[in-house]
Amino acid sequence: MLEITILASGSSGNAALVRTETACFLVDAGLSTKELTLRLATCGVEPRDLCAILVTHEHGDHTKGLTQWSKKHATPIFCNRQTATVLREKVTDFAGWKIFESGAEFTLEDTSVRSFLIPHDAVEPVGFVIRSGGNSFGFLTDLGHATTLVTESMRDVDGLLIEANYDEALLQQDTKRPWSIKQRIQSRHGHLSNAAAAEAVTQIRHDGLGHILLGHLSRDCNSEELALGAMNRSLGASAISLFCVGPDVISPSIRLC
Repeated sequence: MLEITILASGSSGNAALVRTETACFLVDAGLSTKELTLRLATCGVEPRDLCAILVTHEHGDHTKGLTQWSKKHATPIFCNRQTATVLREKVTDFAGWKIFESGAEFTLEDTSVRSFLIPHDAVEPVGFVIRSGGNSFGFLTDLGHATTLVTESMRDVDGLLIEANYDEALLQQDTKRPWSIKQRIQSRHGHLSNAAAAEAVTQIRHDGLGHILLGHLSRDCNSEELALGAMNRSLGASAISLFCVGPDVISPSIRLC
């Protein structure tokens, strides 16, 4: 059994709960410790139940809860060396670092975790493929384009969280963001548009892919209707379960078994 619940996804915070027969852990901790604790409790999980926090990259919307969490709880933090170097400036006096090499595979009880490099403007950002009991789920957030390594890493997953950050027309029309920020978002180390996410999924898609979760939608420059529309046009007639996840509501749980 492999169960995924997205606690939050967006520029204001990202965190996902992964549960298997024997393991329970987070992918990213971009909410305050108080909010993380509340959302975990809604899922029937207490902080002491977590065996790990996996970190994709150091940006605050993926790590803001770590400073206070590490002062209250001894949950091991798994990340690569460069990410740890940045995080240790804020997460001090903590002995629970677990450092992995990007591209390496490691285990958490009955679960294997494989990391792979992704293109984003962080020091050493990664995605993850989680496997347990013959099932797998991929975490693919915050990337500017889908490299061959990305699509090959995700090719046989049963479920997938992928960012669909912005609609290209809405981003161009947006008056809140200066041109330099728009350029960063659209760059090859920025974020995926709806169209780019849909194109990536066409390369990843296979008969066993049953669930696609669209995350990290911009509040100003996207909508669920636009993101789902772009993906549905790409998928065509399909039995794949498809829905958007956001920053304010805990997602329905995806159970792979």
